[in-house]
Amino acid sequence: MTDINDTHLNPIDTDHEIGQHNVSPFGLDIHNPVFLISGIAIVAFVLITLMFQAEATEFFGWLRPFLTSKFDWFFLSAANIFVLFCLYLLVSPLGKIRLGGMEAEPDYSYISWFAMLFAAGMGIGLMFFGVSEPMSHFASSMGGTAVENGVRTDWAPLGAAAGDHDAALGLGMAATIFHWAIHPWAIYAVVALALAFFSFNSHLPLTLRSAFYPLFGERVWGWTGHIIDTLAVFATLFGLATSLGFGTEQALAGLNFLFGWSTGNLAKVLLISFITILALISVLRGLDGGVKILSEVNIALAGLLLIFVLFVGPTGEIFTTMFEGSLAYLKDVVPLSMPFGREDNNFTQGWTSFYWAWWISWSPFVGMFIARVSRGRTVREFVFCVIIIPTLVTVVWMSVFGGTAISQVFADATAPVKDAALELKLFVMLEPLPLAAITSFLGIILVLVFFVTSSDSGSLVIDTITAGGKVDAPVAQRVFWCSFEGIVAATLLLVGGASALTALQAMAVSTGFPFAIVLLLMCVSLYLGLSRVHKQTKEG
Repeated sequence: MTDINDTHLNPIDTDHEIGQHNVSPFGLDIHNPVFLISGIAIVAFVLITLMFQAEATEFFGWLRPFLTSKFDWFFLSAANIFVLFCLYLLVSPLGKIRLGGMEAEPDYSYISWFAMLFAAGMGIGLMFFGVSEPMSHFASSMGGTAVENGVRTDWAPLGAAAGDHDAALGLGMAATIFHWAIHPWAIYAVVALALAFFSFNSHLPLTLRSAFYPLFGERVWGWTGHIIDTLAVFATLFGLATSLGFGTEQALAGLNFLFGWSTGNLAKVLLISFITILALISVLRGLDGGVKILSEVNIALAGLLLIFVLFVGPTGEIFTTMFEGSLAYLKDVVPLSMPFGREDNNFTQGWTSFYWAWWISWSPFVGMFIARVSRGRTVREFVFCVIIIPTLVTVVWMSVFGGTAISQVFADATAPVKDAALELKLFVMLEPLPLAAITSFLGIILVLVFFVTSSDSGSLVIDTITAGGKVDAPVAQRVFWCSFEGIVAATLLLVGGASALTALQAMAVSTGFPFAIVLLLMCVSLYLGLSRVHKQTKEG
């Protein structure tokens, strides 16, 4: 192990270590091995996938179920470790450490901070799955059978609830909250906290390799670090492409539902191109002028839609769903988390393994973005806000939108929302409510703006990694990565055809698997770094 407080790790010397690898062709400032390897590999992936579409479709169809069935125990175990580690930081003396030093002041207010971390964290996912997932788990808990993206979703993880509406409602909401609350945000928190601590407190570059200095020492500036950062680029790009693909499918479905617009391949490419252009404009405006403003606007619009559905929809049933779902989650979170001795393979492999891999693949992107806007927070404040606050918001969101849809089905077994396609469920759920055309259009706007903020902040993160941790790299590089995020998403949607979402999910899982190992090592490294600072504070 290497002492992170060695004198040669001051900001000037660290910049020199990274800087010796930098080249500047055409005015660019790139961390040569990471940028070139990542860029060439991703360009090759796009070209090969487009050239061999039939083979690629078959491969993607095999890849996801192979990884989630063979390594479901690994994904579940890793996520549990991240949760336990974060809970330890909440109650341990390490929680008193302040990111940036004891005199550091927060750069953003709580409102701006929450808006940015939530918009980056899972905005598109909540829009896409907010109605569909609670319905799927409720239906399967009632004893039904559902198929989503080729995966059967019938399950009974905690005992049969078939025929019992109240039990099925609680169990369905517990499963939904399980996938969107503490576990995914603990994954994000580990990466974000490690990056923020080693950047703001140890004065290391804001890149993934820096978080491993206590474990690997000077090797992080060589090929050990290059491999870590390259994996982070792949995970981020394909995790983003998955979310952008979901957003594209939902936005097109909404436009078709409202205006009869086409949902074919040309429409997908045009929409992704349009959104990528908007993201590029946001890139040019910078963090405060782009992502910050869009995130705050989107949170305001999302809150408006949430309040509207809550009070115009079946308010009493929504609060019942919220209460029963929360209790069921607290009661069943441990059984749901168990990686061994499970018989409900459709749930652990078809749902949970994919989700954990998706969150892990998103973690470099979300973690670095949260780290950049979190200076001045204590470790305890950081962990609490990054995990607990989004969890509470997620419970409310899923209860309002999923609870409304479930109440419609319970009132009328033939309600259209029951059999609507995944990407259409939100709009079909809104149709019986007042002002349906306005709220559905607002839903489309939310998806699109979440799309823009994810693409912009994702390109910012990838550019920072490939520039060796620099946060002021040339804008042209962010333009390159922002463009390729859209190209990769479009490629996977086009090649996947009818199984486009399966192709997207396969790439998220394939990059999430190796990066889960990286995150487990990161927990060890972060603990070592925090412990040394705490020890020095006590001795000082």
